[in-house]
Amino acid sequence: MSQPSQVYLTHEGTELILSYGPKTHVAPSSRVLVVGGGVTGLTTAWALLDAGYAVTVVSEKWASLEDRITSQIAGALWEWPPAVCGKHTNLISLDNSKRWCMTTYRGLDKLMHTLPAHEHGVRMRMANFFFEQSIDKMPGQLEKMNEIAAVHDIQGFKHDPTLVKTHAVNQEAGVVDSYRHLAPVIDTDQYMGWLRSTVVARGGKLITGRINGDLLEQEDRLLGKYGAQAIVNATGLGAYETAADHSVVPLRGALVRVINDGMRFPIVREALCVSHDDTHGAEAEDIVFIVPRNDRTLILGGLVQPHVHTLDLTIDSPEIIRMRDRCNKFVPGLENAELDPVPFVQGLRPFRDTNVRVEQEQRLKSDGTHSRIIHSYGQGGSGFTLSFGCAADVLELLSELEKSPYLERANL
Repeated sequence: MSQPSQVYLTHEGTELILSYGPKTHVAPSSRVLVVGGGVTGLTTAWALLDAGYAVTVVSEKWASLEDRITSQIAGALWEWPPAVCGKHTNLISLDNSKRWCMTTYRGLDKLMHTLPAHEHGVRMRMANFFFEQSIDKMPGQLEKMNEIAAVHDIQGFKHDPTLVKTHAVNQEAGVVDSYRHLAPVIDTDQYMGWLRSTVVARGGKLITGRINGDLLEQEDRLLGKYGAQAIVNATGLGAYETAADHSVVPLRGALVRVINDGMRFPIVREALCVSHDDTHGAEAEDIVFIVPRNDRTLILGGLVQPHVHTLDLTIDSPEIIRMRDRCNKFVPGLENAELDPVPFVQGLRPFRDTNVRVEQEQRLKSDGTHSRIIHSYGQGGSGFTLSFGCAADVLELLSELEKSPYLERANL
């Protein structure tokens, strides 16, 4: 088995570039504390380690098969923003997300072509997007499609209404137009384990624990306790508390997992998706999300419930039954699918009312000095899609922080 240390990240401009082979070890010059062990936190930790920082990651939980964290429950299909499950309302954030997602696309594509997929869980699959009317009559979707078509690095793009027939989509689904392109699909259980191993192989220190309260109010104490010179806040939904950011809200989602072995329905090898149509109203249930998680498991999704904090759904909840019925119309025989040993998962996507936040803390500390906290949270359902790009921006912000004349006393 290839060792995680054989792949490494290089920060060049606004990009994180993945390379393969031996890398010269450089003694760390300073330590960074990362708070949060999801895909955003661990990807950032990996990038920091390869940039020459020592890193400590503190997280209340880590990815496991016994008690899955939010990152493992994610749909984890790479998408050009705005994503199927919801979109940013801030145009600047949307522009940033388009840049961030392409950094991730290139990185994951290189990873898949560098190491065997069974090691890290990343596969390139065709992703098909369907629409209830001609895309030409849907300005937002038309703009998105044209942007995808114009990006050279996005492989396999094709606008083709006959994809509806090719995939034998039931007429009851009501879709008439479609396009497709290749996209990274991540087996989240496999990838999160691999990502954690990568961080540990680089010398990253992982500490299981919970940091309560506003990080700004305890910044100096945390820096002293962990011997760090800066803090990265990647706490997702927890940023409501750790950044005192009350614009952070949950988007509850859920997935049904079925066996994708061809015994009860044709093997699904491509992703099949329908985005929310704003003309149906904000509360309409119209999303379809069918994605081969790996070579055996197919995930069925399409649930977005803003501002719902509870995880009390079951596979028999009315909205889950309706979600699965929407998916059944896209794959002949899917209604007969055998459930996976883990048939149902649910989680809370960490959304932010305005935008994804990747920036230095703007508030001053109680003594009037500038903070050494960099935030990276609010990615919503796009944590994997934006992970490499957000990590690159964190590195850039940290570099600017080190050069800041306001922080001379911090010995950065």
